[in-house]
Amino acid sequence: MLQQTTVPHATPYFLKFTARWPTVSDLAAEADGEVMAAWAGLGYYARARNLMACARAVASEHGGVFPDTEEALRALPGLGPYTAAAVAAIAFDRPTNVVDGNVERVISRLFAVETPLPDAKPELKRLAESLVRDERPGDWAQALMDLGATICKPKSPLCDRCPLSADCAALATGAPETYPRRTAKAVRPHRHGMAYVLTKGDQVALVRRPPKGLLGGMLALPTSDWRTAPFTDAEALAGAPAPADWRHVGEVEHGFTHFTLTLKLLRAEGEARDVIWSPRRDLDGLPSVFLKAARAALTNLL
Repeated sequence: MLQQTTVPHATPYFLKFTARWPTVSDLAAEADGEVMAAWAGLGYYARARNLMACARAVASEHGGVFPDTEEALRALPGLGPYTAAAVAAIAFDRPTNVVDGNVERVISRLFAVETPLPDAKPELKRLAESLVRDERPGDWAQALMDLGATICKPKSPLCDRCPLSADCAALATGAPETYPRRTAKAVRPHRHGMAYVLTKGDQVALVRRPPKGLLGGMLALPTSDWRTAPFTDAEALAGAPAPADWRHVGEVEHGFTHFTLTLKLLRAEGEARDVIWSPRRDLDGLPSVFLKAARAALTNLL
């Protein structure tokens, strides 16, 4: 969760997850759809699928107990180098090199690394590794991450409060906030799609997205495909999930990691086959793009 969002946003999700699934074996036994629904609002649902795969591997191959070395953790599905190192250090006090975005920022400033990100990542990792010690490695990893999150901030770093300020090469330049250096971001491509909000009284028609791909396995509004060109009115009506008196009720914008999306909204009252009817009050579990679309469409005709 913290790989994807901030501590304040992730905390209520984490508390609900651990209350509902207190052990890794409990999580491993749960249906994918239930976990994906509980993840709604955190974004990047591939992480939730990886979480399920990891839980099932720990339950089936390790007796429900996580291995305690970085190498063994790295072999679990969904655990990359950062996560495996963080778990090994924080949970098992192994002297590992834990490097996330906060640590990269601290190290880039401490050593005034001129190579821009992302090309600087190997250099930053080597420099961070040179500071790792056997003594209290879990505390060290968390201290570095917290230093980046609370003091060595991306903008307006609090250098007067930093315990490393006397040794910080970036501070010595007079412009620590310009580190880490970055290459210009590529413009994300933009896509267009249609979303269909079909109601039957207080019920809203939903569908289950295919298990693979973006938002895989999640409940969603019926949609068109998402493409580079906008949809004509004729195309929009032709893709509707059922014959009905469809009306345009606006559009919503949404940003994904790799592209942005404009969803035009059509709303109608009627019947349809092969849909899942859900009360309006239960729509909060939808992925944020569909919740945003449903709220806009339902509000615009009230």
